[in-house]
Amino acid sequence: MSKEPLRAAVLAALESELSRQTHAALDARDESISEESRAENKYDTHAQEAAYLAEGQARLATELVAALAAWRALRFPEPGHDRAQLGSLVTLSAGKREDLLLLGPTNGGLVVPSPADPAREVTVVTPSSPVGRALLGHAVGDTLPPPRKGAPAPRIVALD
Repeated sequence: MSKEPLRAAVLAALESELSRQTHAALDARDESISEESRAENKYDTHAQEAAYLAEGQARLATELVAALAAWRALRFPEPGHDRAQLGSLVTLSAGKREDLLLLGPTNGGLVVPSPADPAREVTVVTPSSPVGRALLGHAVGDTLPPPRKGAPAPRIVALD
């Protein structure tokens, strides 16, 4: 299966979030420098709070730009690879539950529709997350440690 539609879905989600963050940062900046935000007394910190907010949103926008670059540069593994690695699409089964996980460079937790079956979702996990770290280097049929005591141990049932 080609993972390019997955990359496109992730990029679209990140670009949408970047647009929102950029607009929010610009709005907060405008708020911080507007005439209406001028302090009325020494305890009025509205403009300062808006400036802090603008700075934080601008920082998030910068992180999203870096995430977009990382996803664009990601090289997916060749079809038929036998070990989970960055760019692998992993199907995990635990009990009656089956999850699709994409090992990506950034933005773990992002959920996008599966290109093969839009009714299913693919969750991005990163190597820095416990699940991503546990997946790296494992093959189909391998069982991972259970996420919590008493939970079924997830097993890798497919690797793409």
